[in-house]
Amino acid sequence: MFAVVRRGPVGLSELADEQGLNPTMLSRTVGSLVESGFLERTSDPSDRRAALVSVTAKGSKLVERVRRERDRALSAALEPLAEDQRRALQDALPALEALAEGLKR
Repeated sequence: MFAVVRRGPVGLSELADEQGLNPTMLSRTVGSLVESGFLERTSDPSDRRAALVSVTAKGSKLVERVRRERDRALSAALEPLAEDQRRALQDALPALEALAEGLKR
């Protein structure tokens, strides 16, 4: 869901490629999220055979709640660290993001 929020309406095959997921498993997961009201499927205007998925208002609320809880947990975990240790982690973020992107491929 986070990838759909970040990308906006996106095709399932494109999402599967980007996330390194099996398209069949992704389709099942998206189906469950659609049934739960977190995502919605619409026809792709450029290819009526394909579907786009986008987040619903209910899905956006869930994503925001998860982000807030994650941020609180991370802040609590970082609090006991010394300022120089927190700064070192912050400085390492670009390298860690690049590493994570490389692992997707």
